[in-house]
Amino acid sequence: MDNKGDFRLNVGAFSQYLSRRNFLANTATGLASIAFSSLLKAEEPFRPQISAAQPNATRSPELKAKAKQVLLIFCSGGVSHVDTFDHKPLLAKLDGKPMPGADKIITQQGGQGNILKSPWAFKPRGESGKLTSDLLPLIGQNNVDDMCFIHSMTSKSSSHGQAENFMSTGNVLNGFPSVGAWFSYALGTFNQDLPAFVTIPDPRGVPQSSVNNWGSGYLPGVFQATAFNAVKDVANLQSPWRMSPAKERGIRDYLEFVNHKHLDKNKGDTNLAARIASYQLAARMQLAVPEITDLSDEPEYIREMYGLNAEKGVNKAKDKFSTAKYKAAFGKNCLLARRLLEKGVRFVQLVNGAYQAGGEGASNWDTHSDLEGFNNSIHGPILDQPISALLSDLKMRGMMDETLVVFCSEFGRMPTVQAKKKAGRDHNPDGFTVWFSGAGVKAPYSFGATDEFGYRAVENVLSVHDFHATIMHLLGFDHERLTYYNNGFERRLTDVHGKVIKEILA
Repeated sequence: MDNKGDFRLNVGAFSQYLSRRNFLANTATGLASIAFSSLLKAEEPFRPQISAAQPNATRSPELKAKAKQVLLIFCSGGVSHVDTFDHKPLLAKLDGKPMPGADKIITQQGGQGNILKSPWAFKPRGESGKLTSDLLPLIGQNNVDDMCFIHSMTSKSSSHGQAENFMSTGNVLNGFPSVGAWFSYALGTFNQDLPAFVTIPDPRGVPQSSVNNWGSGYLPGVFQATAFNAVKDVANLQSPWRMSPAKERGIRDYLEFVNHKHLDKNKGDTNLAARIASYQLAARMQLAVPEITDLSDEPEYIREMYGLNAEKGVNKAKDKFSTAKYKAAFGKNCLLARRLLEKGVRFVQLVNGAYQAGGEGASNWDTHSDLEGFNNSIHGPILDQPISALLSDLKMRGMMDETLVVFCSEFGRMPTVQAKKKAGRDHNPDGFTVWFSGAGVKAPYSFGATDEFGYRAVENVLSVHDFHATIMHLLGFDHERLTYYNNGFERRLTDVHGKVIKEILA
């Protein structure tokens, strides 16, 4: 058989593949393969490129970001949504009567009593007319039009420690990275003299879950928060007694020289490089932190605005819980938060409320027994003026255009009175309120809803994973792609859950 015959035979053998029907079928298969390949690529993890020698160097987000910095206000103890931002008129109408089905509800500290109306009147605030309570009148009066409320948040736990873990890390267990640590890992900081992530604990102490709220978990330790506030110095940051600045600087310069000689002999040792970077940051902080925590250069009107002079004229003998003292101290912390953001710290966590064994309700929002007394005398006054001032100050300085402010608590409170203690509300993880303000979100705006009693989220029900996914989106990350490889898994903040709350995006 000649070559021409071979060619005709080959054409005949492959002619079945050249029909129009098979061509279209094969094209469809090919396109499906391309689409599948594209999907696989979209699901590839995104890991920031981090220099061991400069772990806090400024990094760019994966996507277009609406916000560059975050201020997260965390109220420890469980703020009562039905006494602050979630108006439920039915509670006043049915005050003292049983809530349908409440006899079958077993919460953190036992069965529930009857419906308890809010002791605080709700009034329309701002141009939007949003109804908020008299417990936080200044926030309502001055800031409500800049807020995006989510009234349908839920949690996985009704226990403080686990619920704090969940709100701060996306997991009820210990050992997982906090939200701020994730962004420290992802973005670094704008100011190399300060940490990427700073937490400002309440002047009275730390939340029940303590450092879990700002720890690095399985991420490298360099990404955990540095904790300090305006009334307590950073531990071990002060210069040694009787050491002159020149001598201290000489010692630091020599130590840096020796460290780098050692690093040259151990090239590729990323742990060593990271330790040296941490020492260098600590040295730079010795100069930067005292300056940033010194509030004496703030004008008097700012000090008054934040409540720093709250103790003036107060009868301390009658101020049973030192409310004026802690209001002034928390005001200083709020002012410190603004200064840290101004200096380029990427993520600032401001904590209101501290866990104190045996001191129920006195130090945080865990008001089981004296809802009206504790909130009127302590929690409302301490929180209201300083937070209102902080939001107004950020707006006045034009910082809200690039700063995302987030307000949350680990859960809400029940609409009923606590059966045994008669005058407080038990824990409620089934429906509560958080809010956003600033870069990238609609305002004034309200999204989601609890039922008519404020007991359970029923409209646009959301989880903490959705909350975290939305923060990540606003900072320029796909929550399904930003990962860290740990123990054989591509770990992420939202685990295998979460969706961006697109309805609230501006």
